[in-house]
Amino acid sequence: MQPETPQPPQLPPEALQYLEHVRVEKRLAARTLTLYTLDLQRLAAFAADAGLPLLRLTGAHVRRFVAQMHAAGRSGRGIALILSGWRGFYAWAARQGLVPHNPVQDVRAPKAPKPLPKALPVDEAVRLAEHEESGADPWLEARDAAIVELLYGCGLRVGELVGLDVAPSPAAHQQGRGWIDLQAGEAHVFGKGAKRRSVPVGRAAAEALRGWLAVRAQPFGGAAADAALFVGRRGARLSAQSVWLRLRQRSQRAGLTTPVHPHMLRHSFASHLLQSSGDLRAVQELLGHANITTTQVYTRLDFQHLARVYDQAHPRARRK
Repeated sequence: MQPETPQPPQLPPEALQYLEHVRVEKRLAARTLTLYTLDLQRLAAFAADAGLPLLRLTGAHVRRFVAQMHAAGRSGRGIALILSGWRGFYAWAARQGLVPHNPVQDVRAPKAPKPLPKALPVDEAVRLAEHEESGADPWLEARDAAIVELLYGCGLRVGELVGLDVAPSPAAHQQGRGWIDLQAGEAHVFGKGAKRRSVPVGRAAAEALRGWLAVRAQPFGGAAADAALFVGRRGARLSAQSVWLRLRQRSQRAGLTTPVHPHMLRHSFASHLLQSSGDLRAVQELLGHANITTTQVYTRLDFQHLARVYDQAHPRARRK
């Protein structure tokens, strides 16, 4: 015989009354009401195991339930959603005078580990930077190549990139814009927290910029309407959204395994530089991070790279 599927616990009257309240007063969608019901059934099961009714639970009980869910593999985000449902029930119960206080009020879900930033392998980053589209518009090709070189070669944020001007000016200083100094081989950018920093422009990026500047004003009869370094067909400053779109298209045409966005190139810049130099402080300065702990996430990427090298190369790591 097939084992019987355990039935969800019967909800007590106060829980059913609360569900009716949110259905009528909040006019919740059927799917949302189902989720509320499942959250309360889960809470009722925990309460039954503890031998207590729902209205007798304390913060200590709720924290124990959170620990049990986390130990069973539920994510911090999933637990946070469940706690939100429980918190709403007890807030309603407190308004009704059924409980003296909300036992879930100060309970927080475990923090979810921050996902590692996505960085391209070195060969894919280089392939994207060196990609040339046959038959493409030379003007767009020159612009997009310079964009890729600055994002990957200098580690710029997309906001810093589109905020660059061709040359310094009082307006650029006043409005928080950066500029390129090719003679000095530097990009002066205006980053987060209204902080300016100078980033070296490498040989490949400088060559791409010279190629772009040589054709930048062609569609506008010799002078672009905007002081922006990167402009669109109408001469206006290129938007961050346009850069996202062009980069995604370029990565697909270059045959990369994943669509690339601007911040992925910034991550790649930091990861590849750290792999080669190991100088965390230098990478922090180049990225414009106020706190080195923000930069330290790239050491985890670097360790993953070293672990892959070990697995592939060390005799004691090879499995038969």
